[in-house]
Formats: sequence, structure tokens, C-alpha cells
Amino acid sequence: MSDFWSWWVIIIVAINIIGCWALLHWTRKIKGGAENETTGHVYDGIEEYNNPLPRWWLNMFYITLIFGVVYLILYPGLGNFAGYLGWTPQKQHTEEVEAAKATYQPLFDKYKSVPIAELAKVKQATEMGKRIFVNTCFGCHGSDAAGNPGYPDLTDNDWLWGGSPEQIEQSILHGRMGAMPAFGTSLTAEQIDQLVNYVGQLSGNKVDEAKANAGEAIFNTQCFACHTKEGTGNIAMGAPNLTDNIWLYGGSRSTIAETIRNGRNGNMPAHADILGEARVHLVAAYVYSLSNK
Repeated sequence: MSDFWSWWVIIIVAINIIGCWALLHWTRKIKGGAENETTGHVYDGIEEYNNPLPRWWLNMFYITLIFGVVYLILYPGLGNFAGYLGWTPQKQHTEEVEAAKATYQPLFDKYKSVPIAELAKVKQATEMGKRIFVNTCFGCHGSDAAGNPGYPDLTDNDWLWGGSPEQIEQSILHGRMGAMPAFGTSLTAEQIDQLVNYVGQLSGNKVDEAKANAGEAIFNTQCFACHTKEGTGNIAMGAPNLTDNIWLYGGSRSTIAETIRNGRNGNMPAHADILGEARVHLVAAYVYSLSNK
């Protein structure tokens, strides 16, 4: 804030405080009229009496003004004046984070050296991991980890990038980038429809056999590199298994066609810098426990 606007704020605040005090001081000296005298103002049958303000009300207002002045001296509020206590939101946040670390970090570090498969059986550890998960991951995966369209269900043991403890921890630490290329410009509408039927056949759905047979040839030239010839997917590339009838974006014919036509882009952000390795370890144990009960 420039000096001009800083002084502008200081002057406006000072005028308001002094003005409120002057108004109270003037009001305190006003004497009421005769007993039961009214101001002449009547609304809905209610008359306004001409009585002075109660002493307790005036004193409370004085106390409020004094509190405001003391607050503005101690804390920021007058332009660029930082207050004598030197408080800032950043400073308070840092102090609270450091206090939390001093309290919880030893417990995080205690579990950091325990293998995830073993940690998943420790109730206290999984409860801690669950709380971190709910605070950090619910926006995409839901508070119950059951996922949303475009965000995988973490409870069903169907994994794009692998479900071993190490693979889960890697996904959380470093994130994942998944990309399904768009085929809308390289395949005709008829070919996309044939692919939809073949993919539906892979997952056991009722399809047009003739179209599915034609779609198989297209699949074996366009899609096998990622999904494998059998359609079982490839965790090294995050390519989903197309044979299990579990769908990330939805398994209806129209949704599958949209996926083939326009492609998909998935992004799992890295949490190493957000949570740190110790807390990621706990979250990985919680996630692993959901599908390995």
C-alpha cells in the first residue's frame, strides 16, 4: 500500500473513532423531557419516548471504542502500521505449523519406517492416514475413497498404475499423468462405433457381433500398444483394463464413444511437497488397507 492510501486509511479510522466518541459525549449531556414525553414519532401504534440513553449502554459503547483503539495499536489495521506486537497471518501460520510438527511429527516418524503392508493392519496408523486423506484427497476421490467420474475408486482393487504398497506410495508422492489420445480425426464415426462394440464385448456386455468383429481389427492396430492385445491394460502407462467392466469415466456406449473420439487426460498431483514423506506413508497405508482388508 502506498503512503497516500496508508494515511487515507489512518485518517478515516481516526475520524470515525473521534466522531463516535464525540457523539456519545454529546448524547450523554442530553436531558430527557417531561415524564412520558414523546418525540411525536408514531409507527404502527408504537410511540417513541423522549428519554436519554441508558448509562450502561453508553459505558458499553465507550468500552468498545477503547478496545478498538487498543486493538489498532497492537495489531495491523492502520494503513501500513504493523502494530506493536508484529502480528502477521504468515507469522501465526508458521508458528502453528511448527507447534503441530513438534506434537505430531514424532508420531509420523515412528510409523515411517514400518512397511505399508504391516502398517495397514495398525488401527491407529490407518485412522491417522484416513484423517489426512479426508482433509487432502476427498475433493477428487470422495471422503469414502469410492471415487467420482474421472477419479478412480480406491476401494475396488482395480488399479491404473498398480496397487502394490510401493506403487500406491509412488502415485501419492510424485503424482501420475494419464493421457488417452483422441481418435476423432483418424477414425470415422462407423469405425468408432465398431470399436465401442468390441470394447463392450471385452467387458462382457451384449453387443453387435459383426461390429465387434470389425472393431477387433481396429483395436489390434490402434489400441493394443497401450491396452495390450487382450485389452487387460498396462500399469506402466496407466492404461486401464477394458475386460473387467470397471470404468473410470463411465461404461455406457455414448461415454465410451466420447472417450475414443475426444480422448481423456488425467492428472494426479504430486503430494510430496504438500504432505511430506511421513504423512504420505500413512495415507498409502490407509489406501492400501481399503482394498486389502
